[in-house]
Amino acid sequence: MSISRRDFLKLGGVSLSALTLGPLGPDIGEPIASNLRARVTVSFIYVYTEPDFRSPRISMRHRDTLLHLQEEIISPLGPSHNPLWYRLRQGYVYSAYLQRVEKAHLNQPLTWLPKTVQLAEVTVPYTQSMRWTRLNGWKPLYRLYYQSIHWITSIDEGPDGAPWYGLTDERLRVQYHVPAKDLRPIYAEEISPLSPDVPLQEKRIEVSIASQTLTAYEGKQVVMHTQISSGIPGNEASPDDIPTATPEGYFHVEVKMASKHMGDGNLTSDLHAYELPGVPWVSFFHLTGVALHGTYWHDNFGRMMSHGCVNMRTEEAKWIYRWTMPVADPQKWDTRGHGTLVRVIGLD
Repeated sequence: MSISRRDFLKLGGVSLSALTLGPLGPDIGEPIASNLRARVTVSFIYVYTEPDFRSPRISMRHRDTLLHLQEEIISPLGPSHNPLWYRLRQGYVYSAYLQRVEKAHLNQPLTWLPKTVQLAEVTVPYTQSMRWTRLNGWKPLYRLYYQSIHWITSIDEGPDGAPWYGLTDERLRVQYHVPAKDLRPIYAEEISPLSPDVPLQEKRIEVSIASQTLTAYEGKQVVMHTQISSGIPGNEASPDDIPTATPEGYFHVEVKMASKHMGDGNLTSDLHAYELPGVPWVSFFHLTGVALHGTYWHDNFGRMMSHGCVNMRTEEAKWIYRWTMPVADPQKWDTRGHGTLVRVIGLD
């Protein structure tokens, strides 16, 4: 076969390190021979003997395990929309449900907040948030993942004596805490507008459902072209009665949010609950809440994957967030206005 190469004090008897570090160790028996690392984003994935779904399965790797990848493999056996596989020391894993985290790092905590609120990005594979209540004391809440975006609203001493950031959930308006070293503040310069002198009518976005691509134009010039994952059509609507297929037609970006809690909106520490706090760089264009946004839970672009939104690679969604109108205010939870045209073209 021809293959081309490439961490509180104790809490109810459980220490914080046990909550955060367990799955983050290297894949069992695998030396760190590469800077390539990835987190498993779903309940489990299989390891195969070859970069081919038809080959025998060797073992499984579970959610939030950090894998050290030996090499990138573009498999001639596909899948055609995304033929990227990774070689481990023993066996191969498919890329669809892995999040690359080789740039993960710790940060110097802020000693004060320059503004009332401060945007920040998670820069570790994941960090375990904790919430304090009078009834229960400190209890685990969500895991917050690499490249997700959150609002810092306080700097406090954590139960371990170190600085922890208080984060306020924009949807539920509750506060929980994470170690400050795990988040990187984002300042206004980093998300300044792109091509601000180009008139509103000259900027437009086309999303093709058929080809699972997004193309951004300034006049007739293409300034971005990339794979996306649109909504999976279904015979039934989602639990909130909103269709799961991405709507077709002409729309405009109307609301932009740097951080959005998507999912059911429950307070839970269940890793398998449908909760996606801190979805990054969200540009809403439809009244049912359909948006262009970054995605930290899969890497399977080129195939329908979402509940209606247009999933994008996080850096590309950030580019769209900066490039589209209305221009976002970095000190506001959301920015509203009649903005950039978005045309969604269907399968026909």
